[in-house]
Amino acid sequence: MLDTTITEEIANDAGARANVLRLAAAQALTGANSAVIFATGSIVGATLAPTISLATVPLSMYVLGLAAGTLPTGAISRAYGRSSAFIIGTFCGVLTGALAAIAVLYASFWLFCGATFLGGLYGAVAQSYRFAAADGASTAFRPKAVSWVMAGGVFAGVLGPQLVQWTMDIWPPYLFAFSFVVQAFVALVAMAVLWGVDAPKPAPSDMHGGRPLFEIARQPRFIAAALCGVIAYPMMNLVMTSAPLAMKMCGLTVSDSNFGIQWHIVAMYGPSFFTGTLIARFGAPTIVALGLLLEAAAAGIGLAGITAMHFWTTLIVLGVGWNFAFIGASALVLETHRPQERNKVQAFNDFLVFGMMALGSFSSGQLLAHYGWSMVNMVVFPPVLLGLAVLSLASFAKRRAKLQAAGEIPGPGI
Repeated sequence: MLDTTITEEIANDAGARANVLRLAAAQALTGANSAVIFATGSIVGATLAPTISLATVPLSMYVLGLAAGTLPTGAISRAYGRSSAFIIGTFCGVLTGALAAIAVLYASFWLFCGATFLGGLYGAVAQSYRFAAADGASTAFRPKAVSWVMAGGVFAGVLGPQLVQWTMDIWPPYLFAFSFVVQAFVALVAMAVLWGVDAPKPAPSDMHGGRPLFEIARQPRFIAAALCGVIAYPMMNLVMTSAPLAMKMCGLTVSDSNFGIQWHIVAMYGPSFFTGTLIARFGAPTIVALGLLLEAAAAGIGLAGITAMHFWTTLIVLGVGWNFAFIGASALVLETHRPQERNKVQAFNDFLVFGMMALGSFSSGQLLAHYGWSMVNMVVFPPVLLGLAVLSLASFAKRRAKLQAAGEIPGPGI
């Protein structure tokens, strides 16, 4: 019986590895979508917006799209399979590039905001790639599958900003217009890659059953995982979206900001080649805590100066911190649900993360415009401390539950 189980796990992991390759490639191509938007969004916004305080609204619309797309992605995946959600997402990516190019050509701020919202919907679907990689995989392989798919973002970190650098001046005087045309083409390539992912429609037995969502969400482990994701991603987004415009306000060039965003994205995804191994060795809570501490360190560097090197170092350390915190939190989420519960739980987790991120993102432009780059960095510290505290409490609760189960300490009412 044991040999049969081991053989099945090996077979499942072989299929999961094949999916991981395609999903990692799609992550690289889809990541170029967000890289282009984040490298250009606040600059185009400052050019087209009626007032400078609205400059980051296009980036906020992207984040709003992320939040709005998470629950529909889960519902579509649950009803029709993940492949259907993937194709719909990449179609939104094609529309993003086409409409953004038209918006730049016709100087339409609100059309540009609509385009970035569609880019957020595309990004919401892409967030499910990491969970799709874990479908059917063994418990031991799941953290590595998640991590390896995220590693595809390394190539997005190179492809996206370089795509902007190579194409931003092709249609003078329409800065970045051709960049968005190329971004639409890249989304088409991603659609072709995702077409071959083996993600069948869920079995009828998986469409129903499982615990109520509220019961799952009450688990200390889920609360810690969701809260740390809610802190790690929005805090990273707050600093990252403000950085290009802050660099421009400090007299630095577009090339400087492109370079910073490029290496930020590489730092976001580069550690993914070994983050899964670190999680397997030290445990997800330890890696999440390390990630949150690195995000706080990045904010400290941002407060130390406004040279190009300060901005670049801030963005790089911020990226590594996000990688550890977010992938670790994702691995924690995988520990909280059963197979038939995965789509609703994963979608709910992402809804919490990106919903909070959307709320924070709309304030980033106001924060930067009225209080400056220093305040953007100072905002990071309180949430990080909260996340570390809740993570510690959840880990303590799990250790206590294990000791109670082993009879080493008395349980409740004894």
